[in-house]
Amino acid sequence: MSEPPRRRTMLLTGASRGIGHATVKRFASAGWRIIACSRQPVPEVCPWGDREDHVQVDLGDPEDTLRAIEVIRERLPDGKLDALVNNAGISPKGEAGKRLGAIETSVGDWQQVFQVNFFAPIMLARGLIEELKAARGAVVNVTSIAGSRVHPFAGAAYATSKAALAALTREMAADFGPEGVRVNAISPGEIDTAILSPGTDKIVGTLPMRRLGTPDEVAKAVYFLVTEASSYVTGAELHINGGQHV
Repeated sequence: MSEPPRRRTMLLTGASRGIGHATVKRFASAGWRIIACSRQPVPEVCPWGDREDHVQVDLGDPEDTLRAIEVIRERLPDGKLDALVNNAGISPKGEAGKRLGAIETSVGDWQQVFQVNFFAPIMLARGLIEELKAARGAVVNVTSIAGSRVHPFAGAAYATSKAALAALTREMAADFGPEGVRVNAISPGEIDTAILSPGTDKIVGTLPMRRLGTPDEVAKAVYFLVTEASSYVTGAELHINGGQHV
């Protein structure tokens, strides 16, 4: 009698809302095990599945990130990680939600944003490279349309960290590829989540598709990039923005 197929495992940062939560639902519906990371302790009613598969970690703290990597490794008894989705990101605002430009952003904010948005993804990927190799897994980095243009709402630190993450995706694809691990990025535009800024409706009117994207539309793209449907795709940045980049 043949053994049942192995259940695949995804590690997802920033899982508690928006794109992250939609990604959990998409993968859970396909039978994946999801190890979710967030700054918050797991709530009593966990929105993303098994409470035992939640890892509380401050990705803005390098030492805590290294600690979390060891915890995650212990939760992979077969030593395999099929997908790493680096979705967590921060974008500090000024008073009354004001956009922080390059002049106003403090050095501390620059450093914190880059630690979460840029350094944490490569720390996780490097720290779990043996598990990714064992599964011939895939990494998806979540960049942003703000990484390629000045955005009216996204701050300077957020935008430059996402541009750096796009460049890192290419470097990772070149370095991880010979190890059997694919690395791609998704670059969302205006997605209908709780963190939309006032005035987004003005941007929507300029989009070729004339509407916001949904978190589920982003989640489906993530799923494509870590499954066999994209088996020869690596080093790509997939734009999910209703034509905003054109």
